[in-house]
Amino acid sequence: MGSRLWEAPAPEIIGGMMAHPLENAGDVLRFFRDATQSLPDDLSLLAGLLYAPDGSGAKVVGIGACHSGSVQEGEAAVQLIKAFGTPVMDLMGAVSYCQLNTMMDGLFPTGALNYWKSSFVSDLSDAAIDTIIERFQEVPSPMSMLFLEELHGAVTRIPVIDTACPHRRQGYNLLVISQWQDPSDNERCIAWARETHDAMQPFLSSERYVNYLGDDEGSGPVADAYGANFERLRKIKAEYDPTNFFHLNQNIEPLA
Repeated sequence: MGSRLWEAPAPEIIGGMMAHPLENAGDVLRFFRDATQSLPDDLSLLAGLLYAPDGSGAKVVGIGACHSGSVQEGEAAVQLIKAFGTPVMDLMGAVSYCQLNTMMDGLFPTGALNYWKSSFVSDLSDAAIDTIIERFQEVPSPMSMLFLEELHGAVTRIPVIDTACPHRRQGYNLLVISQWQDPSDNERCIAWARETHDAMQPFLSSERYVNYLGDDEGSGPVADAYGANFERLRKIKAEYDPTNFFHLNQNIEPLA
């Protein structure tokens, strides 16, 4: 029975990306900010600054979408996104969920070197948007990207203390992805990620997403990632792993 379940076809949904030239990034990101203020639960959006996936070498700003309802409902929901501005690439339409879930895999090739920084955004103001664009202009590698992930809907209606994850407010997470292939570029590519995260500090909150924390950040950001739940998790860790045997991760140290 298990194998037959895995062989079942994935549902077809509406998703993909609309890409615009980088010179229009300010207008696109402000549109993204406004559009995400009143999204239905079934529609999730993502904004990104990256090099065009067609290999042209052009820098673009994209809005990605995933609508989890019917194709007909999805087509109606993304019309506002598809009609905005003058996109240079339209990769949004009917697609299977599995295809959409792997659409960006090619941007992360096996063997690439990576250094990521991330924090939740407290204020996606015009000044924050301008800073994001300025920092992407300085990107040292065509494999690097900046993303704004948005949260809304059901995730914001779960009480903070009901799960380990405390991030339950509508808003955005900034993801700085520095990626390159030549080890001789290590220093400048790592520096760009750190400098970009530092430049965005006036617009960021102390909240962090645990999966994006780096190994070089110490224990402080782990507490930020779990927020009000951190001490409760330390008590649980003390009960089930008092010696901190499981520590090769973004570690929660057991409460003494």
